Amino acid sequence: MLKIALTGADGLVGSRIIELLNDYFIFIPINKNQMDITDKNQVYKTIKSINFDIFLHLAAFTDVDGAEKNNELAYKINVEGTKNVFEVVNHKKGKFIYISTDFVFDGFNPPYNEKNQPNPISYYGKTKYEGEKALSLPNQEKAMIIRISYPYRSTFEKKKDFVRTVKLLLEQKKNLFMVTDSLITPTFIDDIANALKYLFLNYSPEVFHITGRDSLSPYEAGILIAKTFNLDQHLIQPTTYKHYFKNRAKRPQYSQIQSIKNNFYKMKSFEQGLNEVAKQIQNL
Repeated sequence: MLKIALTGADGLVGSRIIELLNDYFIFIPINKNQMDITDKNQVYKTIKSINFDIFLHLAAFTDVDGAEKNNELAYKINVEGTKNVFEVVNHKKGKFIYISTDFVFDGFNPPYNEKNQPNPISYYGKTKYEGEKALSLPNQEKAMIIRISYPYRSTFEKKKDFVRTVKLLLEQKKNLFMVTDSLITPTFIDDIANALKYLFLNYSPEVFHITGRDSLSPYEAGILIAKTFNLDQHLIQPTTYKHYFKNRAKRPQYSQIQSIKNNFYKMKSFEQGLNEVAKQIQNL
């Protein structure tokens, strides 16, 4: 069995990867208490003492608005932390997988596939792209980069995702303003895990987009969530991208992410993913 060491193992995506793939791989979770990725010496000592085949780096500063206010911390975690981990893994001749984001694109000329050139417009996006760039040595790609987008799942107490946030607010009969002139590509985390199963077994140091099959506006996504869970869609009011994100970090307006490389795992559409979430919740 392949041994997969990973940071961010207790997070939204990492914990589900372990839940679903535990029978196929030996996971070695490294939590924050064990290793602060911004502490070079600690990273060196911790990773040197572990035997693994692949290192999956999920830990990141993901608060998009928070990154604008706290540049230093976002840079420290997403760029310096990534470099620290990668250097030791590379020194040990281990395989490295970095989880990145659709926020590396500017959202002006969609769709974006693996061949498109990143051009981040938020500080968070910039740090994630700097993290990507830190993984290649001169004339040599040394890591696999996987970009994901708006990940969601059926349950996770520690953190709400886009889908469960909208669902909860509708259950509480709150009015929601959702953007009509924008595109997002929500991605079912179970699909990310199953695509990773293939990529662990067929490792190649290149970029992959592992994202949902379709893109839609946040407003359309909200309506679909309401319909799936029999909630009142009239609580959802349309608004514009410009108005909604006024005084907030810039997001890519048209984040339509596609893959020209994923011919190994069929990703679900947003509607299919929501139906699966509904089924899982029913079976709890």
